Amino acid sequence: MTVRLYDTQAQALRDFAPAEPGNVTMYVCGPTVQSGPHIGHVRAALSFDLLRRWLAHRFGRVTFVRNVTDIDDKVLANATADEPWWALAYRMELEFSRAYAAVGILPPTYEPRATASIPQMQELIERLIDAGHAYAAAGDVYFDVRSWSSYGALTRQSVDAMESAADADPRGKRDPRDFALWKGAKDGEPADASWASPWGVGRPGWHIECSAMSRRYLGPEFDIHGGGLDLRFPHHENELAQSTAAGDGFARYWVHNGLVTVGDQKMSKSLGNFLLAADVLAEQDPLVVRYALASAHYRSNLDISEGTFAEAASALDRIRSFLQRAARDAAGSFEWSESDVPAAFSAAMDDDLSVPQAIAVLHETVRTGNARLDAGDAEAATIALRQVAAMTALLGIDPLDPQWAKDATTPATDALDALVRTMITQRADARANKDWAAADRIRDAIAAAGIALEDGPTGTHWSLHNG
Repeated sequence: MTVRLYDTQAQALRDFAPAEPGNVTMYVCGPTVQSGPHIGHVRAALSFDLLRRWLAHRFGRVTFVRNVTDIDDKVLANATADEPWWALAYRMELEFSRAYAAVGILPPTYEPRATASIPQMQELIERLIDAGHAYAAAGDVYFDVRSWSSYGALTRQSVDAMESAADADPRGKRDPRDFALWKGAKDGEPADASWASPWGVGRPGWHIECSAMSRRYLGPEFDIHGGGLDLRFPHHENELAQSTAAGDGFARYWVHNGLVTVGDQKMSKSLGNFLLAADVLAEQDPLVVRYALASAHYRSNLDISEGTFAEAASALDRIRSFLQRAARDAAGSFEWSESDVPAAFSAAMDDDLSVPQAIAVLHETVRTGNARLDAGDAEAATIALRQVAAMTALLGIDPLDPQWAKDATTPATDALDALVRTMITQRADARANKDWAAADRIRDAIAAAGIALEDGPTGTHWSLHNG
């Protein structure tokens, strides 16, 4: 078994093994909670949920940290007199949590808020000043990019080719590319958005937050740092520089997920193609959303089109239909174990989390299983059933998992079940009396209503037609 991941810094696939056997340590940049999540945020979190699940399967345990940036220029800008910044941040944090939970993203081991680690940020800033890599000026503290020869190592840029640091007030900066570690309080900002420090009252810069929180919860060196492709520069470049300049080993692997586009265009409110997670989840089955967002390789951009969710729904219907059908006719237990995970599926997942190839193995196994059921080979069908159960569980897309159940016992579904079962009984009576014409009429009426019948050794079963 060799797991390989694409390391952004190395710009190559690298064999992966945790520094501590049996425990993968992973830090992923979470949301800045100035507004609600869009579908790109959900896709990003899902990418690392899939990676986390697979690494836990391979190595036994994953200590997973995803932060919440609850103090930031954007959070302050979106606050109002009726909703202070901290209330806005908490409300938006809950929206993110609901969206993540809706699509089955596992909660992190730790989910620190930036405002809870201010002392750790200040301690890191002091280390950088003492090491000669940061300086204080006019109440602010900046990282001196030219003091650190490795600055630009993540994105392979030279300092002179970089743009100025837009997140830092230019007052007192030695170089326009120097970025803010600490921001002195400014007129008009709320008093409760500032903390005392050796450099004056203020608040942390964005980049120092993640360096301090990852160190606090995972130590000075950890296995994987993850985030969206758009975070490579300046955010992750600056994290890497300040942490290593302070003497920490920091991340051993850098993993970045691709973005979401709509109609091959990057999502943008100005283009009218901005898909809020709440809107998508209100219109689509959350399991369908999970499947659709997982269908592209995590490093690729994912284009959302009109047919994206319909295709995902059809694919899940095929999986669900087989699982239900095979479970009824299973030869013995169909609880899955490690040995039931197909080698081709494991090979795909080990190869830089190639979920599209893994899903192809899943659907091929569904086709094989249905063929075995059609041939009356219950033993072979049960093997396929256990394999499909294993793969869907590892991907978090098992359609029979109770977490995806919805409207299972509504009056409408109970009434439909009663009516269809009555018609099935009438059809069985007609066949017993050799009234084939009546049996065919009942079968055709059921099919016209979009209902599929399956005659098996345990009786006749119905399901809504897959379309």
